[in-house]
Amino acid sequence: MSEAVEALLRRMGWTEQIEVSGVMARWREIVGDQIADHCEPMTFDEGVLTVKASSTAWATQLGIMSGQIRHRINEEFGRDIVRELKVLGPTARSWTRGQRRVPGRGPRDTYG
Repeated sequence: MSEAVEALLRRMGWTEQIEVSGVMARWREIVGDQIADHCEPMTFDEGVLTVKASSTAWATQLGIMSGQIRHRINEEFGRDIVRELKVLGPTARSWTRGQRRVPGRGPRDTYG
């Protein structure tokens, strides 16, 4: 990009939005196939990138690797655009609502 275009984008406040869309569009290329197969970027808001993992095991692993992933993204874009990586696990069914709600502790293992 030319310097004039970069200056215009910076003045309009679009630089971060363009970088964010670059992270989302190039996610697999930036983090690699193995990580991209098990998580996807959800939101990016004021330096916080939220990703959703395919399992709780991968959520734990990504939490451990968050510093490396942040570093890789920031290195790719040449500046610190991701300050925090927030990892969400898969969503589970809630037993707190519905017609068959059980008062108290709810459904539990009865074998023992």
